[in-house]
Amino acid sequence: MSDHLARLLRYDMWANQETLQTLRQGAAPARSLRWMGHIIGAEYLWLARLNQSPAPMPVWPDLSLQDCELRLRELSRRMLDDVAGAAGPLSRAVSYTNSKGEAWTNTVEEILTHVVIHSAYHRGQIASDLRTAGQEPAYTDYIHAVRQGLVE
Repeated sequence: MSDHLARLLRYDMWANQETLQTLRQGAAPARSLRWMGHIIGAEYLWLARLNQSPAPMPVWPDLSLQDCELRLRELSRRMLDDVAGAAGPLSRAVSYTNSKGEAWTNTVEEILTHVVIHSAYHRGQIASDLRTAGQEPAYTDYIHAVRQGLVE
């Protein structure tokens, strides 16, 4: 795996953890918790697709904050260890069927890039939802993480 893509995955794992910690600071809005669960479910789905194995949970799982914490811890390890060791070359083609039953093929690089962008999109929804609820969202900008040495 490229150093850049590995760094983006480390950023994604860090940002997901920061977002989860923010959800723990007050009463987590139901939509925010649902989006956090979706981030986790989707990352597990893509990991399963990369490994050509069945997904261990639905893409929209119903997770508690504690479930999210346990799953994120495992995802962090698997994304950084399993993917780096087993995903193979970034150009390797991965064939899968999406939730609509459509067959697709994408490269490992395309999939891992999608994982990072997809999670950032939903973290943005969570941030907006938290602000609407009068709470302060996590500061998860990539450049902030780099400047602070939070991802290497």
